[in-house]
Amino acid sequence: MKNLTLATLTAAVLAAGIATTAQAQQPVQATPYVGADAMFWKLNPDHHSSRNDVGLRVNGGMKFNEFFALEGQLGTGGSDGYADLDYLAGIYAKGILPVTPQARLYGMVGGTRVNADYGGSDSDVSYGAGAEMDIAPNLALGADYMRYLDKSDYTFDAASVGLSYRF
Repeated sequence: MKNLTLATLTAAVLAAGIATTAQAQQPVQATPYVGADAMFWKLNPDHHSSRNDVGLRVNGGMKFNEFFALEGQLGTGGSDGYADLDYLAGIYAKGILPVTPQARLYGMVGGTRVNADYGGSDSDVSYGAGAEMDIAPNLALGADYMRYLDKSDYTFDAASVGLSYRF
C-alpha cells in the first residue's frame, strides 16, 4: 500500500511537471480588441468654473498576455458653450490585474494630445485606472477614469463607460 501511494504521488508530480513544461513552451498569443465608450469629460481651469460635457471615445489595442496590453484611444464631441472638445488621441501601456476569470482591474499610463477650444492643442503624460467585466465570451463592460492633461493652469479629465470586443 505504501509503495502504491508513493508511486501514485510520483506519477502525479511528474505529470504536473510535464504539463507545466508543455504549457510554458506554447507561444503566447496576442489578442486584439476594440471598444466604444461614452466619455464624460471635464475641463477644470484654475480660477474659473469647470466645463464639462459628454463625448464619444473609441479605443483599440493588443492584449499580449493576461497582465499587459497596449491601447490607443480617440475621442471627440461635447460642448458646454464655452469649451468644445475637437479631439483627443493617445497611446497607453495598460497593466492588468485579473481579479476573477471574468473581472479585471487595470491602470494605464501614456501620452495624449488634446485639442479643445479653451486651451488649444496640448499634450501631456496621461494616467488612469479602471475595471472591466466579461458579459459574454468576447464582450466586456468597462469603466475608467483618466487624467489626460495636468497643466499648471488647467486639467482635463474624463470618466468613461462602454463596451469592448476581443477578437
